[in-house]
Amino acid sequence: MSAYCLPQEAEAAAWAEVLLRHGLLHAAVATPNGQWLIQHTPSGPVRLLDGPAALLEVVSDIQRAAGRHSR
Repeated sequence: MSAYCLPQEAEAAAWAEVLLRHGLLHAAVATPNGQWLIQHTPSGPVRLLDGPAALLEVVSDIQRAAGRHSR
């Protein structure tokens, strides 16, 4: 990721790092054209996301799922 990022790109990168650190994603890689490659588990499929907004939607889905499991 370049030193200069748009706010949404920076937020997506920060969330990707958090999800990776906590083991909620196996892999998350930003591509040069702004898309993201993510993988939930080592043997799972790799998903191609259209951009930072799509990654933030995945973050939201993971947060909702975690909230349901913590009740």
